[in-house]
Amino acid sequence: MKLSQLDKASTIAVRDCMGTQKNETVLIVTDEFKRKIGHSLYQSALRLGHESLFVEMKSREMHGQEPPTQIAELMKLFDVVLCPTAKSLTHTNARRNASALGARVATFPGITEEIMIRGLNADYKRIAALTIKLKVILDNVNHVRVTSAIGTSIEMDITGRAALPSKGLFHKKGESGNLPTGEAYLAPLEGKSNGVFFVDGSMAGIGVIKGKPIKIEVKDGLAFNITGGPQAKKLNAMLNKYGDLARNIAEFGIGTNYKAKLSGVLLEDEKVMGTIHIALGDNKSMGGSVDIPIHLDGVVRKPTVYFDGNLIMKDGKLLI
Repeated sequence: MKLSQLDKASTIAVRDCMGTQKNETVLIVTDEFKRKIGHSLYQSALRLGHESLFVEMKSREMHGQEPPTQIAELMKLFDVVLCPTAKSLTHTNARRNASALGARVATFPGITEEIMIRGLNADYKRIAALTIKLKVILDNVNHVRVTSAIGTSIEMDITGRAALPSKGLFHKKGESGNLPTGEAYLAPLEGKSNGVFFVDGSMAGIGVIKGKPIKIEVKDGLAFNITGGPQAKKLNAMLNKYGDLARNIAEFGIGTNYKAKLSGVLLEDEKVMGTIHIALGDNKSMGGSVDIPIHLDGVVRKPTVYFDGNLIMKDGKLLI
C-alpha cells in the first residue's frame, strides 16, 4: 500500500520521534478540527503493530484548557499519548499527570497537514543536538536580555530555573513536547521580568502579526500594558477573562528548527530558527508556580539576545 505524505509523516512521529517499542500502547486524543491528522496517527500506530485507541473530544475554547476528566484518566494508562488538537493540551494537568506516571506525550496544537508534512521531515538528530546544546548553556545562565531593531528591550531573571529541550525525540519515560518541534525554553522567575517586547512574528490565538506589531510593556513580571492594532485588542480581550495572572511572563524560548516557517500556527512559529518567543500565563509545566488555564506565546523576529551579558544571537543569527 502506497502511503500518503501525511501518513508517512505520521509514521515518523510514532516510530521515530516517540521511539515506540513492540509491546507499547498508543493513545490518540483529537477533536473535530484535527480528526484527519488524528486518524492518520492512529492508522500508523496500528500499521506498526501497536494496541491503539482513537478518542475524539469537543475542541477546547482556549490553549491550556483541560480535556474532559475521562480523557485525562485515559492518558495515564498508555505508554505513548499523541494529541493533535486545535487548542493546546501541553500546559494542562492532564498532560502533566500522564507524564508524571511515565507516559511519553507529544502534543500537536493547531497542527495542519502542511505543517505536519514539512515539520516531520526535518533531521531531528540535528535539531536535538542544537536544542540540547542551548539547554546546557541556559542552565548556567542567570540573566537574559533581548533587544530588537523595532524597540524590544526586556530583561528576565532565570536564576535557578532549568531549561527544557523540546528536541523532537521523546524516547524516555515521562518525556514530552510538541511535534513538530525544536526549541529550548524555560520559565523566568515570577515578578522579575522588566522592559518591553514587540511581537512582530505571530501570537498564539491570533496568528501572523499584520500591520502594527503588538507592544507588550512589562513591570515586575506582569504585562501591564498591551497596545498596537486590532490584534493587540484581541490579545487583551483573551487575557482579561483570566485576571492578572494571565499576564504573567511565563516563558522564554529559542527556536531551533531549521525547516520551520512562520505560518500563523504557533506550534510551528515558535520553533522557527532565528526567533525567540515570550509567553504569557501558565508556567507550571516548566517549573514555575502559576497554574492558570491560558498560555499564549508571542514570537519576536530577528532578536539580539544576551546571556549574562554575552552575545548569543545577533539579529536572529545564533552565534553558538
